[in-house]
Amino acid sequence: MRVPPVPRLAAPCLLAALAAGLVLPTDLYASEAAAGSGHAQGTHRARPAAAPAAAAAAGDEAVRLEQLRERLEARLSETGSRGAAPGVLRVTAPAVPPKAHPAPRRTPARSKPAAPADAHAASAPAAHAAAHAPHWSYAGEGAPGQWAALKPEFATCGLGQRQSPIDIRGGIRVDLEPIRFDYRPSSFSVIDNGHTVQANVSGANSLEVGGRRYDLLQFHFHRPSEERIEGRQYEMSMHLVHRDPEGRLAVVAVLLEQGPAHPAVQLVWNSLPLERHQEQAAPLPLDLNLLLPQDRRYFTYMGSLTTPPCSEGVLWMVLKQPVALSPQQLAVFARLYPMNARPVQPLAGRLIKESN
Repeated sequence: MRVPPVPRLAAPCLLAALAAGLVLPTDLYASEAAAGSGHAQGTHRARPAAAPAAAAAAGDEAVRLEQLRERLEARLSETGSRGAAPGVLRVTAPAVPPKAHPAPRRTPARSKPAAPADAHAASAPAAHAAAHAPHWSYAGEGAPGQWAALKPEFATCGLGQRQSPIDIRGGIRVDLEPIRFDYRPSSFSVIDNGHTVQANVSGANSLEVGGRRYDLLQFHFHRPSEERIEGRQYEMSMHLVHRDPEGRLAVVAVLLEQGPAHPAVQLVWNSLPLERHQEQAAPLPLDLNLLLPQDRRYFTYMGSLTTPPCSEGVLWMVLKQPVALSPQQLAVFARLYPMNARPVQPLAGRLIKESN
């Protein structure tokens, strides 16, 4: 199909067309002999000769522009008949800076939405406060007098009316039913939890009192004794913590005083881990009956845990007869915990019973 001839372009229009990005042959600046051959990928087109009078009048520059225009016309005719020829050079117009408003900034397709600047602002103060809040302890900023203020869940430590330990005075002597201990040799493990030395007990060990059966969970130590009997405080005390199927707790307190060495406690000391918060399994089982005195008469009252969160509703049974530890055994615990006893709490009218 023949392409209609391209209208003749004046020199200024030709320059404008070139600046607008028209497709020009790669041999645009080839020798005049090659340019005048009229070959473009096998297609021939006769090129009219330039008028000598016009060339003389316009000068060499006009001749060169005329030749470029004619070659452009030939190339456009070829493109119209066969499509764009390979081996072409594209001339691109220079970028012009915007005169009005700049184009909006484009966000990369794969970039994630930026988090708000205050995404962690609300949680940062709380996290910082939690990280630097005093941990409960027995001295300093986390001492027992401050427990209730350390965390909301510790509020009972300051507001409770049935708190432990107490100074046991004025108990009513009655025929209390005996505590039926069902203890047997059992495996155990020891951990220094940062507050005391605790032995976690395996196996079926329990006690029965008041028609309820409580399973033994663990036992641990305090120095000096948390409980006092008519104002007297002992070298140490041991708490055996039990729980029934409904989650109610019963604690048996054994008072410890200086005397002969205690073989069962020595087994616990032998199994102390080298690092705090690491639980160490004992190599030998422990006969838990050896932890108890021969005389198992007791005081009883309703109280609480003696450590945070100081939960109330705990049944306390404090055995009246103390158990002896050697000075060396007392010194082992004193080296780890010179003092880890909560002060006595107000009796607040509670009833205390005592075995006859």
